[in-house]
Amino acid sequence: MGDVMEFSLLGSSPQFAHVLAQIRRIAKFDVAVLIGGETGTGKELGARAVHYLSARANRPFIPVNCGALAESLVESELFGHERGAFTDARQSAPGLISEADGGTLFLDEVDTLSLKAQAALLRFLQDGTYRRVGGTQTRHTNVRLIAASNANLEQLVETRHFRRDLLYRLMVMPLVMPPLRERGNDVAELAQAFLDRLNLNYRGQTAVKHFHPDFLASLRCYNWPGNVRELEHFIQREYLLCDGEVLKASMPSDRQTEAGPEVCYETGFKQGKAKTIAEFEKNFVRTMLDRTQGNITHAARMAGQDRSAFSKLVHKYRLANQVEQEQDLSGS
Repeated sequence: MGDVMEFSLLGSSPQFAHVLAQIRRIAKFDVAVLIGGETGTGKELGARAVHYLSARANRPFIPVNCGALAESLVESELFGHERGAFTDARQSAPGLISEADGGTLFLDEVDTLSLKAQAALLRFLQDGTYRRVGGTQTRHTNVRLIAASNANLEQLVETRHFRRDLLYRLMVMPLVMPPLRERGNDVAELAQAFLDRLNLNYRGQTAVKHFHPDFLASLRCYNWPGNVRELEHFIQREYLLCDGEVLKASMPSDRQTEAGPEVCYETGFKQGKAKTIAEFEKNFVRTMLDRTQGNITHAARMAGQDRSAFSKLVHKYRLANQVEQEQDLSGS
């Protein structure tokens, strides 16, 4: 049946090792699964792993983003429809549940389903039977359902936006994908995997690239609110923008706020203190330049510093481009 690692679920931290063990265990039991976790944590990858490690591996895996389905067409998309069932139904359609027969239907963002659609899904989960929209024939299909949501479904139940009985049906085997910030050194392992893939994909088009050690260390000091997806896109962007062979990029801009830099506890006291001071200086100088539209003289005055000293900080943190861009904008 293969190994979970084949499905891009990379990570060796204890937190993630526990998740991988759960996936292997869940795959053995042919019941509904509810996957929770923040956006970008890999809920669909988890669902695919459950499917391909199960006895249904040779049958279809059909992913559906419920949030992308028009409310008026949800039941038609899921259960199919007969010809003439509604205005645009020029021919019959089997529906996604029929396409997934023998395999797995993955419903992402299941919390976005209307209460009416939730009721129809509940009826199907109870006995595996359904009717196409506009049809009278009762049909049966053998499908494993895996649902996922980044919302708190218990809270949605309390506010009557999600059916309690459907929640109980879905969470026979719950699985939670952990956020990247709780996975320790997995961030560096994932980053290296993304870089290796980029080097392979762009082989012959650009130089083979590698990370500067300081850059890899800094990855663990960022919270990654967008989790693995954000990390992947960040590495790809920095790779494509890098002219040399060494990636030395600064961290994503949403880390740098006026409240100050996030403290990294992965280093020693002296190194951590120096890094925190450097982050503060960089953030402070950037903010002053933003407020004065790149005017160094005005920014230095606002900061209460000598222009020459402030200018040195601008060049120290490579913010000269910000000054030039602001000047270009003001001159255009």
